[in-house]
Amino acid sequence: MATPDPCLLAELIRAKRACLVALRDLGRKQFELIGSGNMSGLFDLLAAKQPLLGRLQGIEQALEPFRHQDPETRPWPSPEDRRRCAEQVAECEGLLAEILSQEKSAEAELVRRREETAVRLDGAHLAGRACGAYAQPSAGAARQLDLLSDG
Repeated sequence: MATPDPCLLAELIRAKRACLVALRDLGRKQFELIGSGNMSGLFDLLAAKQPLLGRLQGIEQALEPFRHQDPETRPWPSPEDRRRCAEQVAECEGLLAEILSQEKSAEAELVRRREETAVRLDGAHLAGRACGAYAQPSAGAARQLDLLSDG
């Protein structure tokens, strides 16, 4: 079996980093859209994230041969190339952690907004029932309110 090329590894890591940066940036916008209640914009943004997630998955598959290789045996063109690639790998790990944190925050905000909306809807439903109760007297009740009293 041929040894995977470190230059290909470096290119894949650059592509992964670029993809993660784009996902992180979209994650920031996603949180803004959730905060403003712009669900239409949110759905458009989520659709825009799909191709990036697919690309990231493809990059991860292409990286698979390198996972079975001893990093110390890779024939790097120069120590600088190896160092630069290692820095980008570390950056990718940080970006991934940031993206996961963004997703958890966005999910929590969506849940909070959903619960807030449910409370408002429940309140509106109760108010509607109360209005209906005053507007529709029961079958046995008088049709008019007698405000005159014997005093």
